Amino acid sequence: MKALVTGGSGALGRAMCETLAAAGHEVWVHANANIERAQEVVQRIAAAGGVARAVAFDVTDADATLAAVQRMLADGPIQILINNAGIHDDAPMAGMTQQQWRRVIDVSLNGFFNVTQPLLMPMIRTRWGRIVNIASVSGVTGNRGQTNYAAAKAGLIGATKSLSLELASRHITVNAVAPGIIASPMIEEAFPPQRIKEIVPAGRVGEPDEVAQMVAYLVSDAAAYVTGQVLSINGGLA
Repeated sequence: MKALVTGGSGALGRAMCETLAAAGHEVWVHANANIERAQEVVQRIAAAGGVARAVAFDVTDADATLAAVQRMLADGPIQILINNAGIHDDAPMAGMTQQQWRRVIDVSLNGFFNVTQPLLMPMIRTRWGRIVNIASVSGVTGNRGQTNYAAAKAGLIGATKSLSLELASRHITVNAVAPGIIASPMIEEAFPPQRIKEIVPAGRVGEPDEVAQMVAYLVSDAAAYVTGQVLSINGGLA
């Protein structure tokens, strides 16, 4: 199966790309602008015996996204889609700018639409597909300083549930994964180890590979009867 992972060049995206490739899927590794980062992931996958290709486009640019998707579809339908692209620009809402609000919403929600919509009919024709949207614990419980991010991820959860109803009869599942605090250089700076122990019942951050394994389950045949769900992976945080 061909798979597309948006935001595939980041820490979490890379883990998902490598896990999907190890399961035998041909993976498109997406980056926003820096295609070199996506190519590095492709090289790692190739070194491990997998098959992958790099692609770069801005998910908020509908025309550029459509053009990129059409080029990818020229090689056949993409039947696994991981909507992982997202950003955060945190601020208390009282001090939040319109740009902060719009940009975060644009990437997570409009980006989801721009990538997913043109892939649906080719996927429907095959009568098999897996769509996994990467949400966040913030979209489930909320988080101070992240009204824009929480709104975007909560909207993605609503879209997941609605789209799952539209596609279930076509043997296409649509689910969301809501990670908590997952290891990355940014997280290490923001959350000292003692703070993690205080707020996460499991006492540690999650690993990108743990999220990737959950995604791997959702795109497998074992999860054929799982759709419209939000699977949290947060160490008991919520």
